[in-house]
Amino acid sequence: MRHLIDSVDLTTAEVDVIINRALDIINNKEMYSEACHGKKLATLFYEPSTRTRLSFTAAMMELGGNVLGFSDAKSSSVSKGETVADTIRVVSSFADIIAMRHYKEGSPRVASEFSRIPIINAGDGGHAHPTQTLTDLLTIRRELGHFDHLTIGLCGDLKYGRTVHSLIKAMKRYEGVHFVLISPKELRLPDYMKHELGDNYSEYATIEEAMPLLDVLYMTRVQQERFDDPAEYERLKDAFILDTEKMALGKPDMIVLHPLPRVNEITVDVDKDPRAAYFRQVENGKYVRMALIYTLLSWHDQEPSHKVDTFITDQICNNDRCIVTTEPVEKKAYTDADGVLRCYYCDHAL
Repeated sequence: MRHLIDSVDLTTAEVDVIINRALDIINNKEMYSEACHGKKLATLFYEPSTRTRLSFTAAMMELGGNVLGFSDAKSSSVSKGETVADTIRVVSSFADIIAMRHYKEGSPRVASEFSRIPIINAGDGGHAHPTQTLTDLLTIRRELGHFDHLTIGLCGDLKYGRTVHSLIKAMKRYEGVHFVLISPKELRLPDYMKHELGDNYSEYATIEEAMPLLDVLYMTRVQQERFDDPAEYERLKDAFILDTEKMALGKPDMIVLHPLPRVNEITVDVDKDPRAAYFRQVENGKYVRMALIYTLLSWHDQEPSHKVDTFITDQICNNDRCIVTTEPVEKKAYTDADGVLRCYYCDHAL
């Protein structure tokens, strides 16, 4: 059974398969119009979403398939206390593939343990968002033509930004990629993610300092829903704003990406700049999800290429956003390359 829970669940060769298939879909839309005829996608969205949910829906419809599911957990049996495991056991009987978003980190990993059909992680808390990463990769490929030897600026909320974390995991595997981290100290990239980067990163306090270095600027919003303290959100929300003056400092062939929604971190006058690729990025999301759905269904009986050796532990995950804190699942752990014991579901150190 192949699932997509984390961006590293795909090898770079498998990423190339999906990216190339997305490009083929773009150029040959009619050829794929019935590719998933008779297949059903279940969209289980426990957390609000516009782009991702509609993108999955549009993707399956354009492949000739059907869509069922819910866009609000309150309208499902979740409101009665049903666990993720039980929901997945039920939905596996109705659909051929599931796209799932959940506010608890590790929920799609739990789902994959109980599912009889492929699970796609459509975002789990502040942990991961691998289909956004595939969207980002397709956009970089179409805009710049390659992944190697790029300097990628990551700006804004790097602490809770699941799209940032997934992109780092995917892009660090390519040769000569350097990451420039731009954030207030309260929203810096977590230490366990910096460990993923080794020496291939530098940190800057302002956009202006970093701008001339960048091939890609990845903007993110300061996410109100990730803050436990509303006052801290209010203090930080306007910390980093991209405008035309800052854009003037960038390379002529640099591109600006953003997973959206935008609040005010990119001013609307930047939209006119041809280097602003974030709305082209949205359309790429539909095509890459079409390619992913088609590919995962064809890989249905294939063994995972990426496996983590896990074991049962009596240590409790100290991440209050992790699924193990609210649902009766086995407490699993793994040991990373440096010997640090980490939660299997959310990757936090135990």
